[in-house]
Amino acid sequence: MSAKVALYVYDLSNGLAKQLSRQLTGRQIDGVWHTSVVVFGREIFYGQGICETLPAQSHHGKPLQMVEMGETAIDEDTFDEYLNEMRQQYTADKYHLLDFNCNSFTNDVIGFLTGGSIPSWIKDLPSDFLSTPFGAALRPTIDNMFRRPVPGAAPTPATLQPSPAAASAAISASPNPALAASLLQAMASQAMSPSAMPSPQATQAASASTSTATVSAPIHICTNSASLDSLMRSHRAVAVFFTSATCGPCRMIEPIFEDLAHAKTHGMGNQVGSQWGVRVTPTFMFFLDGKKVHEFKGANAAELRSQVDLLLYQAFPPHPHTKLALPAVEALSTNPILFQQVPAVDNVMAKLSSFIDASLSSPEPAAAKEKLAPSFPGYLRMRFPPPGSGAKAPPNLSASAQMTLRWAEATRTLASTLPPMQLFPLVDLWRLALLDEPISSWCSTALPLLNPVHIFTDKANAALSDSPKDARNFVLVVLRLLANTFASPALARGLLAPAGKRADLTRVLVSSLLYADTAVRTAAASLAFNVAAFLQKSRVDQLVGKGVSGGGGAEEDGDWEVELVSAVLEAFSNEMQSEEVVHRLTAALAFLLRLSPVYETQLTPFLEVLQARETLKAKLTKSGFGEGGVQKKEVRGLIEQVADKLCP
Repeated sequence: MSAKVALYVYDLSNGLAKQLSRQLTGRQIDGVWHTSVVVFGREIFYGQGICETLPAQSHHGKPLQMVEMGETAIDEDTFDEYLNEMRQQYTADKYHLLDFNCNSFTNDVIGFLTGGSIPSWIKDLPSDFLSTPFGAALRPTIDNMFRRPVPGAAPTPATLQPSPAAASAAISASPNPALAASLLQAMASQAMSPSAMPSPQATQAASASTSTATVSAPIHICTNSASLDSLMRSHRAVAVFFTSATCGPCRMIEPIFEDLAHAKTHGMGNQVGSQWGVRVTPTFMFFLDGKKVHEFKGANAAELRSQVDLLLYQAFPPHPHTKLALPAVEALSTNPILFQQVPAVDNVMAKLSSFIDASLSSPEPAAAKEKLAPSFPGYLRMRFPPPGSGAKAPPNLSASAQMTLRWAEATRTLASTLPPMQLFPLVDLWRLALLDEPISSWCSTALPLLNPVHIFTDKANAALSDSPKDARNFVLVVLRLLANTFASPALARGLLAPAGKRADLTRVLVSSLLYADTAVRTAAASLAFNVAAFLQKSRVDQLVGKGVSGGGGAEEDGDWEVELVSAVLEAFSNEMQSEEVVHRLTAALAFLLRLSPVYETQLTPFLEVLQARETLKAKLTKSGFGEGGVQKKEVRGLIEQVADKLCP
């Protein structure tokens, strides 16, 4: 007789994730899901080993959802045998909040019982979280929380503390790292609550099993064909390790296998071993796109490394640009172009005050002026002493969040009451302020309605649309402000995120690259370079293994990159006055093309249609730029290299 199978879903954050996730991560996350399997009148889940209770009677309380998963034809005795085998793998010491958790367990059990898998919105939660800048920054903290100093020792709430280095990384990505750490500790305590102790049999099995100091993220345990099939559908390359608890060579090769977990390796169980005809352990099989491509037996570490490298090369061949000699491109710095000129702050504030005083429409501008003066210009005077004055900024000077919020509120008021042409002094003050780390950090997490970068970007787009000729001064300082956002990686990441201000930044950039005024075009070319350099640095870091998993750098988007390349090429073709603009646009184009993941699929056909190579080389001729083409040797060399090596 068949039995019904259900998945009980709980939220480890007790609603906090839904309330705070957008503030902390920039993405809506409705819950931190814990799941359990309900079958045969029992609720089974993984925390401190495999645990069991009556349905809805665990320490997690009442489930938020009860998802019907179908029926199973497996009898209860067979299921109990399966659970006893699973207890050797799902031990308390192996639990990891993101990598090896209750959902790993329920997915495996559901596969065994029904041949299905748990819903993707549960399985994909860790990758969704880690793909945010905040999630990537907190990854070391989470790993530290689940690193066991003594093999076999289960984690306790007292040990769930972030390391100083990890906490520092989280600070750069969150406005409230203390809240984030508290939330994580609460979730971990909930998941590992002592009130959910496993049965004595489970405890005994866990104590006898081999423990690991950490559980590598890419290692999964599959004990049935359904779990393996699900994994192969979601991963191009899978390396399979068939092992057993009594196999000595398996224990010798296991640390090597965990070291290679960066290659998305995968651990297996007995049922799957039988399916694939495994008669000895250790046996390794390698799958590409669901098809077996190689197999070998024995604890041969060198062969394992070679086969993993080969599998990855077949699944993800290196970018063709890694084979090119590009000395001129490689000599370019990826450091952003910043506008660091320190103006006479008092004069700038006086100019802004005159505009405010002339505004008689409402009392709000005068109140906003009181919020700004004298604290905002006073802080900037101390933080950025005039060049040549011999003065130095006080060592402990730092803008508090409350002070920055007050300035931002006043800025929002003035931006809503003054025309853009009268706002440029205020933009120039913020342009300088963004070079100060506490202020840029605050802006990286501020709400859009209070974020000066967002406010001024919107105003610049409106001004360029309504009255582009009159908007020159305002647009110029906004472009310089946007260029200075790249002094802060966190602020730049948020600005270039699809859910951030990327579309609006792109609009103002594309319009300004073709502006009649040379100074505006120079600032726009600088901004284009900063965007492209940020992309390039992220790609190079990923190539050399320094990138943070899940989007620690810029997020790639083929359609958006095509739009940028199109705008840069058009501006390059039209530029006839400034060799500096030509230089910055060429460098931006080089970074947009080099190592692009969509180079062959989207950019190459596009460049051919636009005749990019011919467009670039035209600037080297008399008719293409000035009287005799581009003159500077370094610029000519860069143009030739981009045209010949990066354009089809």
